[in-house]
Amino acid sequence: MPAITRPAARLTHAAALIALQAAVAHAEAIGVPEVVAVVDADGNLLAFLRMDGAKLLSRESALAKAVTAASNGAPTGGLAADLAVTVGLATGGRLTNLPGGLPIVIDGACLGGIGVGSGASDQDVAVARAALRAIGAQDHGTAPGTTP
Repeated sequence: MPAITRPAARLTHAAALIALQAAVAHAEAIGVPEVVAVVDADGNLLAFLRMDGAKLLSRESALAKAVTAASNGAPTGGLAADLAVTVGLATGGRLTNLPGGLPIVIDGACLGGIGVGSGASDQDVAVARAALRAIGAQDHGTAPGTTP
């Protein structure tokens, strides 16, 4: 009989909080109020924070960036412009091509995603990268065609 279960690593809420704290610390260091969302591999929200002064609608884009990065296992922002609109429409806005979403990859497995919004694209990515470093996740850089 074939196996009916398989072990799977899961991102913990403790790791999500460490990532969130590191993201906020970096955002404060560069003087940019950000919205930060951390999701697990299934797109479930584990941690979220809107810093004082962050843009209101960035709460939606940060979550969409995190879900997109977790879903694709790749940074957001690399789709061609014509596909970017299609992806957003086809998913009811749940997925996005805006830069600032990075997958959380540990030991080769995508365990979730982090999405950051409210700053410029390069600031959002830098804040997300700080979160990855804090939990020892692999940094796959930015999507092709975006600035690091």
